[in-house]
Amino acid sequence: MLHENNRTEFKVGVNEKLEKEVVAFLNNREGGILYIGIDDDGKPVGVPELDETQLKIADRIKNNILPSTLGLFDIVTDVVDGISVIKILISSGLEKPYYIKKQGMSPNGCFIRMGTSSQPMTTSMIDDLYSKRIHTTLRNIPSPRQDLTFAQLKIYYQERGLELNDRFAHSLELLTPDGKYNYVAYLLADENGVSVKVAKYAGIDKVNLIENEEYGYCSLIKATHQVLDKLKIENSTMAKVTSTKRIEKNLIEPIPMREAVINTIVHSDFSKEIPPVFEIFSDRMVFTSYGGLIPGQSEQDFFSCSSMPRNRELMRVFKDVGLVEQLGSGMSRILKMYDKSIFYISEHFIKVEFPFSVSTDVRNIASGGKDGDKNGDITRSKAEQNRVLELLRENPAITAVFLAEKTGFSTRKISRIIKELRVNGLIVRVGSARKGYWEMKQ
Repeated sequence: MLHENNRTEFKVGVNEKLEKEVVAFLNNREGGILYIGIDDDGKPVGVPELDETQLKIADRIKNNILPSTLGLFDIVTDVVDGISVIKILISSGLEKPYYIKKQGMSPNGCFIRMGTSSQPMTTSMIDDLYSKRIHTTLRNIPSPRQDLTFAQLKIYYQERGLELNDRFAHSLELLTPDGKYNYVAYLLADENGVSVKVAKYAGIDKVNLIENEEYGYCSLIKATHQVLDKLKIENSTMAKVTSTKRIEKNLIEPIPMREAVINTIVHSDFSKEIPPVFEIFSDRMVFTSYGGLIPGQSEQDFFSCSSMPRNRELMRVFKDVGLVEQLGSGMSRILKMYDKSIFYISEHFIKVEFPFSVSTDVRNIASGGKDGDKNGDITRSKAEQNRVLELLRENPAITAVFLAEKTGFSTRKISRIIKELRVNGLIVRVGSARKGYWEMKQ
């Protein structure tokens, strides 16, 4: 059964205290969850007109609380003991103190969570929080350019069945207080000077760089999808085929990897103008976001699966376009399959290091076949690689199509073999895919 605590509050229905409870959680270091449709004893009673009630709640939170709450709350339907209730997930905000608009920044408008109740703040508490407020948010930093266009962003919204009207820059908070495009707009624009780097190395250190890709200079949404697609390819399903069964496993669990990629990007401190970096080694992947912990956030807070977004405006857009499902869900999905020890937190950056599930000496990319001997398909794979290497030595300009014809392999399998040869440092591409050739390294 659910219980009220410092991060959980129950309400039978929506009443005049809604804003008070939300403000208290916004000012709480860990945020919180407000349930509508559950009584004080934790018994679900349900909510009439569920969809309409959710819309009214969202409208009140957006319009009756300051500073802006967009990107700091999420309203979903939850089922408790077979009864549908409303679950409002509230993040801890960076612009504390939050307050009820009509009451102002005063003890009548500012509240803080204490135990299982929301209490008025004292004047000294309000002054202390205000003095520590993070004023330099991306929303207040002017864009380096003002000739921005947003065709890519509009397409991502349209794919979700959403339309951006003429006032989208205002509604998405892409403007500074004086009406200029801000740095959030710059990151989401069709063209910008920001890129996300993906580097790939042949070994376990940075000595032998074999790929150095940059995804960016476009909408951060598009760049995020490109990074996800690249790492999905690199996170190939590995297989060992025996006489009785075929064992397949990704190098990294796909769901935690995806969540970590998005967290690395959306929580980076872009005000430092240092983009996130993704590195692929022979035994692990390492994702680095710059900025360290948010001021006022402890490591315990970081791992508590509560949400405290550094860039709430980006978080709101990422959620709109389906890259983020629910506030605070990313960390819980990572820690469900990996230990906290994969994270390294310093003053200036946060790294997450995913070890590969299969060691380098037994790893083999799945070939799609079903036959094998007691040693699996490792030996067969080496023979296939040698066959392709022989053909490349005979004709370095040979295409994948002709390699497929010569070997009888599928073009997909040829691509996989070529990839393995490049990873192992046996070949390197010189020139373009159409007019270049393969150079043998040994």
